[in-house]
Order: sequence, then C-alpha cells, then structure tokens
Amino acid sequence: MIVADANVLVYLVVQGSRTDAVREVVGRDDAWAAPQFWRSEVLSALSGYVRRGDLDVAGAAERFAVAEAAVGGREFDTEPAEVLELAARSGCSTYDCEYVAVALALGVPLVTADKQVLQAFPGTAVSPEAFVAR
Repeated sequence: MIVADANVLVYLVVQGSRTDAVREVVGRDDAWAAPQFWRSEVLSALSGYVRRGDLDVAGAAERFAVAEAAVGGREFDTEPAEVLELAARSGCSTYDCEYVAVALALGVPLVTADKQVLQAFPGTAVSPEAFVAR
C-alpha cells in the first residue's frame, strides 16, 4: 500500500509529464490510500481543466471516477495536532501534511510530485520515479 497525494491522482487520470511514471506506480502497488479530503483536491484540479476547456464536465467526472477507484475506499482520518506539528516543523501546508500523516500512521510511503514535501519528508515522501526505481 502507498499513500497517493492529489497531484499523483491527477497525473493518473489526466495526461501529464508524470503520467507514465504514475501508471508504473500502479503496476507496482495498486492499493492506494489518502486522507478523507482527497476528493476536494482532485475535484478542484479537474475543475481547472474544465475551466481551461481541456476537459468537459462529463470527461472530468469520468476521470474522477478512475481516481476514486484507485483509492478504493482506503480513506483515513488524521489527528489535527499531528498535522499541525508536521506543518509547523516542515513549512508545508496542512493539506500536504495530512497526506504525510496518513503515510506515517500506515507506515507506507507517500508518493508525491510535490518538491516541498519531498524535501521536507525524505524518509516518507518519494517521487513516482523514485518509487518505481526501488
């Protein structure tokens, strides 16, 4: 199992610079987990594609369903004090630190393309490319 952050979920469903690596991640581990709020982040990203005209609403909804299937109900609550501590210590957003907190609680890697998270949490966070190179 891995924790996949919103950017990884978006790369899974919308072609981008890391889509191939993210699809390789699925091939290595298809049990993905996330914090409870992941849907809002992915929907927000997909709405940007709709606003720019890159996707229509139906296409965005279909892509969201693929992301939802990837997480497969493996959604976890976090402890607010832990998330705040991680954010204070790292300078990362509380949104990002929720993904870190879930990964730490489960004892699994957080796969992310977020450079700040990768730098702040090198023992937990790993890029899609580094994950597949393991």
